[in-house]
Amino acid sequence: MNDSKNVLFSEYNLNGLKLKNRIVMAPMTRSFSPKGVPADYAPTYYAKRAAGGVGLIITEGVEVSHRAASGYLDVPNLESDESKMMWEKVVSAVHKNGSPIFCQLWHVGGIRKLGMPPSPEIPGFTPSGCVKPGKKVAYEMTVEDIEELIEIYVNDAKICEELGFDGVEIHGAHGYLIDQFFWDAINTRTDQFGGSLENRARFASRIIQETQQRTSPEFQVGIRISQWKQQDYEAKITSDKDELNLFLNILKNAGADFLHCSNRRFWEGEFSEDGLNLAGIAKKTTGLPSISVGSVGVDKDFIKLYAGDHQTQTTDLVKLHQKLNKSEFDLIAVGRALLSDPEWANKVQNGQEKDIIPFDKSFVENYV
Repeated sequence: MNDSKNVLFSEYNLNGLKLKNRIVMAPMTRSFSPKGVPADYAPTYYAKRAAGGVGLIITEGVEVSHRAASGYLDVPNLESDESKMMWEKVVSAVHKNGSPIFCQLWHVGGIRKLGMPPSPEIPGFTPSGCVKPGKKVAYEMTVEDIEELIEIYVNDAKICEELGFDGVEIHGAHGYLIDQFFWDAINTRTDQFGGSLENRARFASRIIQETQQRTSPEFQVGIRISQWKQQDYEAKITSDKDELNLFLNILKNAGADFLHCSNRRFWEGEFSEDGLNLAGIAKKTTGLPSISVGSVGVDKDFIKLYAGDHQTQTTDLVKLHQKLNKSEFDLIAVGRALLSDPEWANKVQNGQEKDIIPFDKSFVENYV
């Protein structure tokens, strides 16, 4: 093995959970789950990536069991016996191929539009009724709504543990519900869930804290965060270094086992071009295990996929090896490159990068 690859393919102990390497399958919405039930192919789909060398699998976003959680068609949930049975099969298939698996728990918040089946009359739930700054178009949650949702997250995490998952990742990124609480431009609440950064992070903190209390010590509970929002790619939770450190430590103190930090391009520093990225800052600030992500192995960020520019070329991993070798972050999540080639990790390890199948939009539209 090339020396530069030593860290990428070294084992990692994630709070007692042993990973065979530093490669994580990123959560990616697949929309192949009619009525919330994963398709029969789901166990094979996830198991292929585990067999292909991925050290840790994180599922596609799984809707929490709340009436307004859904914003997209055919996304899986945990509500029916059929869905739970399929997730048990997924977990079993992944474990048989030597990888642990986390379930990503997701609520879209104000991204939900009126008219969404199966309950078209239910609006999007938000901290203050806003999806974008100054645009109040959705439902403003009461404190009772917030308390109900905290309990739903905790209950769903407990279900995940009962189904055999090794942990959960709370989706707190990309402008969805939890991130809408973080974002001061649209969270204009004046109670304990709005105002200061600590208050805006209280919803997430309570979910993490109470999930930890209701699940076993071995069960991992982490959170995915991002500065950017799908509503505004330039928006940030904060541009201030000290405030960012404060925010990250709030999540740590709530009991997060890991921080999954989403960049559009993992090699870009948070405050300077060559500086630490968001995952690097998270690791340095909190000492928690950190996962980085963003355009690994492909030459275009995912936004171009939706602008019609979806053909990609496989890129070298020199920058990734450099950052891992400097211990900037602990784990790297890979998305689109694993959609097109389930054997991506094995091919990289074996020096067969020229044989990697390049990603294009067809791999989003089909279940490979």
